[in-house]
Amino acid sequence: MSMSLDDATDPIALFDAWFAEARASEINDPSAMQLATATKDGVPSVRTVLLKGHGPAGFVFYTNLESRKGVEALSNPQAALCFHWKSLRKQVRIEGAVEQISAAEADAYYDSRPRDSRIGAWASIQSRPMEGRHVLEGRFAEVEARFGNGVVPRPNFWSGLRVVPQRMEFWQDRRARLHDRILFERPPVMAQSEAGGNWLRSWLFP
Repeated sequence: MSMSLDDATDPIALFDAWFAEARASEINDPSAMQLATATKDGVPSVRTVLLKGHGPAGFVFYTNLESRKGVEALSNPQAALCFHWKSLRKQVRIEGAVEQISAAEADAYYDSRPRDSRIGAWASIQSRPMEGRHVLEGRFAEVEARFGNGVVPRPNFWSGLRVVPQRMEFWQDRRARLHDRILFERPPVMAQSEAGGNWLRSWLFP
């Protein structure tokens, strides 16, 4: 169901509405989002990951915690996300702190994955150099043989990370490049009693 930017007061509800539109119209995966992280020294990197859960608490993706994105997100726990849905001519940008989800949440999602994906999580030393694809395939075969037909448990180096939104910006295409941009920000801690914990909302020049 479409929601007007003029009427929006809750960015999570607005995201839900736009995401529902994207699931109905986007040719490719509507859950694809760009994830930007940075080293402790501020060197940035960006890649596409898949949104696997969201709500008022934040936006969740899963990864090998020893991968580049995992290491950066945990050592410098601030990140940015960007959804761009071409079919809708809409974009959402999210910025906020990063936190690791609970083991119970990670287990539940991991157990829902196809068996080959669970084996792949063990086989891939994500972001590390390798001599060629044969090495990855060999490691996959080894893990497959190790677990046989039994349970494939979640590796302790694989989990979910949640981006807790501090800023959410919504953009939609308009004629003559007079696009709509609306920004929601969480109020400063000192002002939350006055703001009632609500989001602060403002329009931006495109």
